[in-house]
Amino acid sequence: MTDRQLTILAALNLMVAVGAGAFGAHGLKRIVSPELLAVWQTGVLYHLIHALGILAVALLGARYGSPLLSAAGLVMFAGIVLFSGSLYLLALTGTHWLGAVTPLGGVAFLASWAMVALAAYRSQG
Repeated sequence: MTDRQLTILAALNLMVAVGAGAFGAHGLKRIVSPELLAVWQTGVLYHLIHALGILAVALLGARYGSPLLSAAGLVMFAGIVLFSGSLYLLALTGTHWLGAVTPLGGVAFLASWAMVALAAYRSQG
């Protein structure tokens, strides 16, 4: 992905994460248990953090020009889908087996940050 595409992806994810946070605070509060609301809030937190991470990767791509950064942005997005997405579904449905998917998203987050570090380490700047 180009830096521009990553920036768009980041902005769209930030928009969705803010909306998910508002939905949790105003809509879900009356519908789900406090435990499931906390699950939702965890999904929102990691969604926001890693959407900002994708934005940072886009900005770093302009500085370092590493294809590894583009890949890191995609892996970070996969982490959002797996981690936050599984938590959102768990909170909405109460289907606890979805919690087994969440660690895969966590691994994607860890891998993406390792890719960012490796890209910076390999850079000439």
